[in-house]
Amino acid sequence: MFSPGHSGANAYARVGVETGVMGASPHRLIVMLYQGARQAIAQARMHLQQGNVPARGEAIGKAIQIVESGLQQSLNLEAGGEIAERLNALYSYMSRRLLEANIKQSEAMLVEVDGLLATLEEAWIGIAPEIARMAAQPAAESMR
Repeated sequence: MFSPGHSGANAYARVGVETGVMGASPHRLIVMLYQGARQAIAQARMHLQQGNVPARGEAIGKAIQIVESGLQQSLNLEAGGEIAERLNALYSYMSRRLLEANIKQSEAMLVEVDGLLATLEEAWIGIAPEIARMAAQPAAESMR
C-alpha cells in the first residue's frame, strides 16, 4: 500500500514538520505525517479565530503540503489495491476541503479534515503490533 524505503522520509523532510525523520521506520513516518498535518490544522484554527489571515493561509498550506507531498505521495497504488485507491481519493478530498476552508474561512471544514486525519492516525497506530510482527518474521527466519 505504501512505497518501500524512506520515500516518506524525504517527503516528510521537505514539508519540515519534525526532526528525527531519517531514523524513523516507514510506519512511524506516516504517524508523524498525520501528527504534523493535524498540528498545522490546529494552528490554522487558532489563526482563523484570531483573524490572522496570512498565518492561517500559511498553516493551511502546510497541512495541504503534508497531505499531498507526504501522505498521498507515499501511497503505492499498484501494491496497495483498493485501500490505497480509497486513501488516495480521501487525501484528495482533504486537500480540496482545506483549500475551501481557507477561502470560506470555515472552521467547520478544518474540524472535518482534522477528524478524518485523527481517524486514520488512530487506525494506523492500531496496526503497529502487526507491522512489528511482520518485520520480525524475516529476521527470525534468517536466524534459522
